Formats: sequence, C-alpha cells, structure tokens
Amino acid sequence: MKITNVEAFWLRCPIPKEKQHFSDYGLLTNFDMTLVVITTESGLQGFGEAKAAVGSSGECASIVTCVENEIKPLLIGKDARHISRIWEHIYNGTRDHYALSRGRKFPILGRRGLTVSAMSGVDTALWDLKGKALGVPVVELLGGTCRDKMPAYASGGWAKADKIGEQLLSYVSKGFQGVKMRVGIMDLTVKESIKRVRAAREALGDDIKLMTDAHGTFSVPEAKQFCRGVEDCNLYWFEEPISPDNRHGTAEVRASTSIPIAAGESEYTAFDVRDLIEVRALDIVQPDSAIIGGITEAMRVAHLAHTYQLELAPHCWGSAFSFMAGVNVAFAAPAATIIEFSLGGNPMMYDLVNEKIEAIDGMIDAPKSPGLGLTPNWDFVKEFKQKV
Repeated sequence: MKITNVEAFWLRCPIPKEKQHFSDYGLLTNFDMTLVVITTESGLQGFGEAKAAVGSSGECASIVTCVENEIKPLLIGKDARHISRIWEHIYNGTRDHYALSRGRKFPILGRRGLTVSAMSGVDTALWDLKGKALGVPVVELLGGTCRDKMPAYASGGWAKADKIGEQLLSYVSKGFQGVKMRVGIMDLTVKESIKRVRAAREALGDDIKLMTDAHGTFSVPEAKQFCRGVEDCNLYWFEEPISPDNRHGTAEVRASTSIPIAAGESEYTAFDVRDLIEVRALDIVQPDSAIIGGITEAMRVAHLAHTYQLELAPHCWGSAFSFMAGVNVAFAAPAATIIEFSLGGNPMMYDLVNEKIEAIDGMIDAPKSPGLGLTPNWDFVKEFKQKV
C-alpha cells in the first residue's frame, strides 16, 4: 500500500439554466469541487473531495497547489494504511514526531482554512483506498453501521413566499419527509424570511420536518427576531443563524429560543466544534468531510456529538465523494439520525461518477460497496478540469 502519486483536479461544471437558483451567494451558475486522487504501487486508487467553499461555487486553485506541492511530497512512499499517522504528519508538519511521542498537537500555522480542506480530500481518499483494499465499505472500518437505513431530508428551498410551498411540496412528492429552505440576507428583511417560513409550514402541514438555513447571514438581533417570528412553526432546526466567527453570538441566539440550533459546516477540525459545544452554541452538529479534516476528523466530531448528547447531521452539500463520505460517517455514528440530500442543480453529484446516487422514498440504504463505492467518470473530469 505504498503511495506513489497524489493528484488534485479543480473541476468546474456549468449548472443547467433551468436548475440555477439565487441565494445569498448570488446566481449560482457553476459547481466547483477539488477531486483528490491517491495512487498506490499496485495501481489501486482512492478518491476524495476538498472544498474551497461550503456552497456550490469556489476558486479551488489554491487547494490544488496545496495538495500537489505541499502535501504530496509528505506522502510519497508512505503506507496508505496508516491514515491516522498521515493525518498527524500533515497537521503537525516537521514536529509530527513530537506530536506522536507526546500525544498532543504541535500544529502548523495552516491548521485552519484551505490547508485543512486540502487535508480533507487526502484523508477521505485514504479511507476510500483502505476500504477498497480490504473489500469493505468505509463504514465497516469506522465500526460498522448503526442502522440499515436512514431518512434523508431534501435540501433546497430558495423560492419566494408565494412559491416556496409548491417548491418544498415537490420534494415531498419524491418521498422526503423532511425539507430544508434558505432564509437570511437573501430575503433582504427578517420579515420576509418569516413570511416565507410561515408560508412553507402552512403548505407542508404539521407532519413534515422543516429546517431553515441562514448561511450565517443574520445579525444576532435579526436572528432573535426571526426565531420569535417562527417560534410556532415547529422547526426541526435553524442552521447557521449568524456568522461562524461569532460562536458566543450563536450561543446567545440559542439561549433566546426553543428552536434547535445547527452549525458546523464552516468549521475546521474537532477543536472548532469543541469550542462551539463549550459555549453551548448548538444542538445539531454538522461537520463537512470535505472541510473539517476528512473522514478522520468528521468521526472525531461524531464522537463529540455522542458524548455531549447532541444530534449529528453531516453537511453533505457537494460532490458525490463528500456526500458518500458524510453518509458513511452518519451510518457509523450513533448520534446521526438524518442525512442531507441536495435537490439543487448538482452535476458533481450525478455526472461526475459512474454510479447512481439516490434516495428511495426518502430513505438511504447503508453503504455496501468497497470504499466510498464510487468511481470517477474520467471523460467528465477531462472535460471540466480547470487550469491552475
């Protein structure tokens, strides 16, 4: 299992016009991702995803540079089976021997940000490799599945107040019993966000789970106002109410409402999630395997959620590779109860890989194929690879 090559590809694919939508990020016309490929001396390959943004679009050139110029030299010749050792080696740099001998971190300066995103793609590719080598899905390497099936919730919901009910009901018609809609600065006013949520709940009735996501765009007073305005709408959670830079503000919002607060998709490493937990800022933890530090760190977050009796709901808005990374973590984690399923225009979920990803009647089966169970469509990669 000696590593002979590490590659990274920035892929940018246009979103079909009929599937484009407006959000606080503007009109989303492209979907970006960084595909990380690790090859061993036997020719076996593992695949992972690294993200430059939590949403659909982001400049990935710096991630490609980090993977190929900074991380690759550290990995060539290493045993791909030593996933935890490699994680510490990258995170601690030249002081990794101290970290491993003393049992604590001596991290590099890039212990947050795009360096950790780059690590995420590498780490996930290593888990994929190991699962393939052993002929088992990644979830088996993480301790096995806690359940045979899990419900998925449909993630979308950008329509105006007069159309949001129709849009969310179209998700329900596909079998989903939970749906998520966007709110926040895209609505210009808190009043409009409240109006849209109330219209959504009226259309859905009482039995469908309804989540809201502000993408961190409200201020603390605005988030409190929003919570008061939808307190009787039985929201399953309110996601990223304010900026992830203000964890104490998030805690203040949580203390002001009975609505469960979700966060974590914008965080790097379990240390950031620990800090959120310590200030009592959240009820639902949402690590993104393509940002947090890979499957390794996502599982550390899963253990934190379990220990503090918080719900785990991995952020799975990305390509098929980060989606399946999140799915494997969710099935292995006792604290996870529901999985995000993108209903936006997402060619990276369906056209990038040869396998078909689906939720049948709103449910996802436990992974059964070796590794992440995915293989890239190399014609797609060749067509949409960006020059760096």
